Amino acid sequence: MSESLFEPDDNTDNSNAGMRKGLTSYGDRGFSLFLRKAFIKGAGYTDAALDRPVVGIANTGSAYNPCHGNAPQLIEAVKRGVMLAGGLPMDFPTISVHESFAAPTSMYLRNLMSMDTEEMVRAQPMDAVVLIGGCDKTVPAQLMGAASAGLPSIQLITGSMLTGSHRGERVGACTDCRRYWGRYRAGEIDAEETADVNNQLVASVGTCSVMGTASTMACIAEALGMTMPGGASPPAVTADRIRIAEQTGAQAVQIARDRLTIDKVLTPAAFENAMRVLLAIGGSTNGIVHLAAIAGRMGLDIDLLALDRMGRETPVLLDLKPSGQHYMEDFHAAGGMATLLRELKPLLHLDALTVTGRTLGEEIERAGPGFRQDVVRPASQPIYPQGGIAVLWGNLAPGGAIIKQSAADPALMEHEGRAVVFENAEDLVQRIDSDELDVTPQDVLVLKNIGPKGAPGMPEAGYIPIPRKLARAGVKDIVRISDGRMSGTAFGTIVLHVTPESAIGGPLAYVRSGDRIRLSVAKREISLLVTDEELARRTKETTVVEPTAERGYKKLFLQTVMQADKGVDFDFLRAPNTVGKVPR
Repeated sequence: MSESLFEPDDNTDNSNAGMRKGLTSYGDRGFSLFLRKAFIKGAGYTDAALDRPVVGIANTGSAYNPCHGNAPQLIEAVKRGVMLAGGLPMDFPTISVHESFAAPTSMYLRNLMSMDTEEMVRAQPMDAVVLIGGCDKTVPAQLMGAASAGLPSIQLITGSMLTGSHRGERVGACTDCRRYWGRYRAGEIDAEETADVNNQLVASVGTCSVMGTASTMACIAEALGMTMPGGASPPAVTADRIRIAEQTGAQAVQIARDRLTIDKVLTPAAFENAMRVLLAIGGSTNGIVHLAAIAGRMGLDIDLLALDRMGRETPVLLDLKPSGQHYMEDFHAAGGMATLLRELKPLLHLDALTVTGRTLGEEIERAGPGFRQDVVRPASQPIYPQGGIAVLWGNLAPGGAIIKQSAADPALMEHEGRAVVFENAEDLVQRIDSDELDVTPQDVLVLKNIGPKGAPGMPEAGYIPIPRKLARAGVKDIVRISDGRMSGTAFGTIVLHVTPESAIGGPLAYVRSGDRIRLSVAKREISLLVTDEELARRTKETTVVEPTAERGYKKLFLQTVMQADKGVDFDFLRAPNTVGKVPR
């Protein structure tokens, strides 16, 4: 056996590639490579296999994560693609986070998953990495980690679930989950029917079948240029999804050979394309938080004022729940992202590079002319004339707040009402269903202390339920305000991400029941109608104690987490230097 197999050659292009990449430190690089090869050969690998480009495959399969229930099939298909292209596939596990199985909230663990992803990509020898994710926080966590690691990277979405049928009605998670639960709370359906529909809402493994956060991040990942063309929409259990996985594996080998690092894809132009798509799909409000976090890893800040201006000229074109009527499998049948991007073409940066090595404009052209369908509307006949998300400002949210206007009640978009205040999530649980609660449909529900630090983890409790006494009276919507988030599958006139949050002394902390609050989406305003002097007096009289923890991850989280406008990322994980803002 030749000596060169065990001696890293610092004078060749391969000195830091494949199995020679990132050698463990033993003080002798030759021995490090010798030892590494000895162990990997214990798994049956030959020298011929080990000399190929190495493609890591981040495996986020978990029994606790049905959104990733097809991960074993995807991994096998990726491996097939890698090997067909002449690479060596190496799958490895990382944290897997599911929205419904993570306490206190999946958002609390997103940054931890990003750290796990980043450090495993850095620590192990790979020339490129395939990131397999689908559930709400997994795709952003992987893109955040990969952005920091800097390797050639490609995202593989797990795909959406199929829809089910309840008593002749098509249903799917999770907009219909919330709709049926609301009907149950209002006394419109009984426990037996609630149990029946519970069996039908999630008809297969995969992510939510509507334009929730998971589907939003899938579309954003493709708009960023981080997936194979058409990678956002195929449902989890389809052959189309498996074929995308095989193509992803093959392309991972190519980006390894081309050294197409992630920074060449995640450019300001790419983020602006992603924001256009977020607005045009009526996407989850969580998409803003996640984009801010990913952009922050690249040294970019999100300019909320510019984002709002972009929203005013970007109509909602995708007819999917909760803003429309269809489901993700319908979007896929209508041509998926190619159909949407073709309609958005005048508003996009067509020269943005994608992981295929071609530009977004080239990929749109390669997708062909399209065909007749009714899921993506033409720009002349939008679902909603402006982008799905509007940014609000005022003395209640000096750092901004957001509302998903495409899923709100038009009658409540210009509203002034009396505040009914809940101090925290526990207070909400204890009083929201009480017949003694002093509340009317014209009031404004205010929930404090569910922001990044307040909860902690900024849970999706911003979707405050309609008080039971009002729900039973037939009330379907009411203005709600919080410093938390809501699911992308949710709907209603709900103001979210109020910044700065109440737990660190933001103005929301000083709102009292009985105060008047004004919401004007047209003027982009959210205001507490008290004088500056009164607000200053309350600030002086009220002691706000920021949450702390004695040890562990919670201590790290509370000491370093940033506000919603910075993506709720940890301050030490952002790029060391800010190089610009997006949209520009």
